[in-house]
Amino acid sequence: MTTPSADGLLFEVAAPPTPIERLLLLADHYVRHNDMLDLLLRTGPEAEPEAHVASAQRLAAATRSALKAIADERLYESPELADAVVRLQQLTYLSTASIEHRLPVARMLTALAPEAAVDCAASVAGEMRRRRGAATEGLGLQLTATEHTALGEIARGRVVATSSLGRQYVHYRGARVLISTLRSLEAKSLITRVPKSAPSAYVAGPLQDRIRLAPAGTTAFASTLGLPPAPTSPGTTTAPPATARTQSATRSR
Repeated sequence: MTTPSADGLLFEVAAPPTPIERLLLLADHYVRHNDMLDLLLRTGPEAEPEAHVASAQRLAAATRSALKAIADERLYESPELADAVVRLQQLTYLSTASIEHRLPVARMLTALAPEAAVDCAASVAGEMRRRRGAATEGLGLQLTATEHTALGEIARGRVVATSSLGRQYVHYRGARVLISTLRSLEAKSLITRVPKSAPSAYVAGPLQDRIRLAPAGTTAFASTLGLPPAPTSPGTTTAPPATARTQSATRSR
């Protein structure tokens, strides 16, 4: 039996995710897991105590797979890479430990996991680029500094949105994320909005919409990690970090 040529394939097989993309996907999984726990906790004491177990088991397995993908790259053992590996090992331990606890403690154990996974992705990206000396290799869609910042905040699970009385509101924690930036990223199919999947902003308030990276957004953001920051457009200012902020705009008609 002969192997068919590439031209004879009926479909194109998607390339497996890179280690950097795998870590960003892992961060997204943790964001979704934490949102699920928040929604379960919202129901009160009646929530199923073991509802999070299967999800936590998948997270632990996905984190171990990410560690293996990094090890397979055989990167130089720099302090930054060593720290990233330790943090991922900690996430594996915390995910596994959360299985044995009830929802409030389980939620606490994975609270910082999305941010840790994104930070590890940045460290691994820097090591991969330093080793291969490919500062521009594989770059696709160009991102502005504002878009890059927004994608990073979204990947860390720090951005949600709501609508009320004909206005859209963006709630962000950390770097400033503008509604205009989200609209630009949506137009490029880099982000997606999941309605009523994030906890409310206040007790008994309405559920919020989680802003997440779309597959194209994961690829685009991964391609820029470890590179020098893009120049900021003239007249653009960067707001200092904040614990929580809200930005609103009238809905487009």
